Amino acid sequence: MRILVIEDEKKVARFLEQGLKEEKYTVDIAFDGEEGLSKALAEAYDLIITDVMMPKKSGIDVIKALRSEGRTVPILCLTAKSEINEKIEGLDAGADDYLTKPFLFEEVAARVRSLLRRSDIEKKTQLVSHDLVLDTVTHTAKRLKPGSQEERNIPLTVKEYELLEYLLRNKGRIMSRSVITQHVWGYTFTMGSNVIDVYIKRLREKLDSNYEEKDKLMISERGIGYGIKD
Repeated sequence: MRILVIEDEKKVARFLEQGLKEEKYTVDIAFDGEEGLSKALAEAYDLIITDVMMPKKSGIDVIKALRSEGRTVPILCLTAKSEINEKIEGLDAGADDYLTKPFLFEEVAARVRSLLRRSDIEKKTQLVSHDLVLDTVTHTAKRLKPGSQEERNIPLTVKEYELLEYLLRNKGRIMSRSVITQHVWGYTFTMGSNVIDVYIKRLREKLDSNYEEKDKLMISERGIGYGIKD
């Protein structure tokens, strides 16, 4: 799971980063609203934590901009004030929850878990690309045989499943190798690593082998990344 923290107080941002990483989340940080919005629009996050009062662009403006773009990512809003009006403003803008400073990290972690659980429930249990169907409950994949209406099961290892699920949740988009590595493997991409290429090759063989070029589902852009057809 990848989380974006938008917080101009660097001590608070680093405190959240350390705690969330200890909870096994991948964490990115932005120190103002403009940088935070730019990152949130450019990358796919599972959850965003944003302060309200920030330089360049407020947290409320960030939330409104994301929702206007159709982004449904769960958002936890942080505020230094306890006035009900500010909380209402954040929720009306599209925040899913709020937390008043100062706070204990245990409460942040509990709110994060709750929002992620809620998000998981709302996610589709079947992800589809053309005739490919991935069941996120049973972790099974099926696709019609070439030139046939008969389904075939596609055996997947744990990491192959996680990679395919991530690509399907972002179908139609080319995802960079570094972003894929962070989301699927949970660590920072290194230039010497070919783990992405190895797993993409395996998926290509399992999904697209023996299909005509027009029916192949895996897509790529040289030097940029990989994806799957919408």
